Amino acid sequence: MARQDSEEEAAEGPGHPHANGYLPVLGEAALGEVGAELQDGPKAGCLALNGGPLDSPVAPSETLTGPQTPLAPEEETQARLLPAGPGEGTPGAEDTPVPRIALSALRFVVLLIFSLYSLVNAFQWIQYSIISNVFEGFYGVSSLHIDWLSMVYMLAYVPLIFPATWLLDTRGLRLTALLGSGLNCLGAWVKCGSVQQHLFWVTMLGQCLCSVAQVFILGLPSRIASVWFGPKEVSTACATAVLGNQLGTAVGFLLPPLLVPNTQKNTHLLAHNISTMFYGTSAISTLLFILTIIAFKEKPQYPPSQAQAALQDSPPEDYSYKKSIRNLFKNVPFVLLLITYGIMTGAFYSVSTLLNQMILTHYEGEEVNAGRIGLTLVVAGMVGSIICGLWLDYTKTYKQTTLIVYILSFVGMVVFTFTLDLGHLIIVFVTGGVLGFFMTGYLPLGFEFAVEITYPESEGTSSGLLNAAAQIFGILFTLAQGKLISEYGPLAGNLFLCAWMLVGIILTALIKSDLRRHNINIGIKNDIQALPIDSPTDQEPKTVMLSKQSESAI
Repeated sequence: MARQDSEEEAAEGPGHPHANGYLPVLGEAALGEVGAELQDGPKAGCLALNGGPLDSPVAPSETLTGPQTPLAPEEETQARLLPAGPGEGTPGAEDTPVPRIALSALRFVVLLIFSLYSLVNAFQWIQYSIISNVFEGFYGVSSLHIDWLSMVYMLAYVPLIFPATWLLDTRGLRLTALLGSGLNCLGAWVKCGSVQQHLFWVTMLGQCLCSVAQVFILGLPSRIASVWFGPKEVSTACATAVLGNQLGTAVGFLLPPLLVPNTQKNTHLLAHNISTMFYGTSAISTLLFILTIIAFKEKPQYPPSQAQAALQDSPPEDYSYKKSIRNLFKNVPFVLLLITYGIMTGAFYSVSTLLNQMILTHYEGEEVNAGRIGLTLVVAGMVGSIICGLWLDYTKTYKQTTLIVYILSFVGMVVFTFTLDLGHLIIVFVTGGVLGFFMTGYLPLGFEFAVEITYPESEGTSSGLLNAAAQIFGILFTLAQGKLISEYGPLAGNLFLCAWMLVGIILTALIKSDLRRHNINIGIKNDIQALPIDSPTDQEPKTVMLSKQSESAI
């Protein structure tokens, strides 16, 4: 949260921290007093970033703390990443170069390319499920076989997420993007060879390749936003990157029923229509892979924010992937978010996969309208994503927004459940749109909230774990809801999801909000200044004050 102007002018007694958690920086007139006090003993309530004792004869200005206490893992990492003295990028220090912060125009190109190939990957995920009855008849397989063409996306993600995030953290953004776009293109071309009734296994192979590509796609939105975009646009950029995936799902709901109508009595025409869809997807995937090779860069020339500058100045050898994973799982708020994000996104995956079956149960022969309802659900969610991203950039109220959207998603799911069988498709369109607005709009909120409460850990790792949880819950929810729909009808399956979403609301309310990345950006810009210390051995300013303000939990 931003500080109030009145707080900046509040007077404080000597040795006492500022009322809002910031230590006041003394002016030149008080520097002599600081030097005298430092010789008497360390000041309580201050945090120095380089860790040495103040009264040490070797380094009298290396710390402002009293007796050292062990830091939590995330605090240790944060202290390691922040600048500690001259020559290390300390803003405001005399004779010390301030890190150059600049926004690159190329950021929009990178974001557009990623969003487009993410769109195609999401399209390939849902293109079978939305016309499941058509592919069941063409390949002569059961509905469960077609459901697995969707669930393989979720299944592949879980074992591959750790090597994928390791690759992202150690080999960089560009290589990960090339793998995602390249595998997506390869999978699309493999599917082109499956347009015969006995080649279901070939289309499954192509879908498996696309599912592996997804592992290198879903974790990138928050990383791209952080590496390329400034503090005032990072949440909107993340929402836009997620938007590409949502748009692909929307196109996947809309186009397959139009491109591949239910013409099972004419197998030759059906095969021709499926072939047209597959080859069109392959051509677009190939173009986007070429654009990724040409224009997708690792990072801009200059960091876009102080938080990124601190991370980029960190020595690479100090990074440990295993330690980062351990730190994340020791972070209780992140673990709670991991579960709640998995529940919400898993429910969305399940509804998307089984939407065709739910609609056709009550509205026979309405395959095209089932696709349009799915389109309405996702397009409304795209609008919700952008609105939520803009709202976060403006207010930084991450927990409040996340909790409210979660509650409204639950309400939307309840309304959708009890209006599905009323016999009026227009009602299903409206309730599906409301459900999608909040349920799909939640996705970028979870990414950005996770980055805030886990900074300075890798955005790719936190996002990857969130997506892994979503895939696990998605598989379980799809299997369970599919079984309930087949035996008891859509009402039982949807009530099952409602119960889990209620659990998610309760767990979200328990998350403690500590906006670390936001506090670093605010602190470095407004509250962290070099403090010259008079001493017989060293006249250069060395100590930096670090704001420890954090947003309190609700």
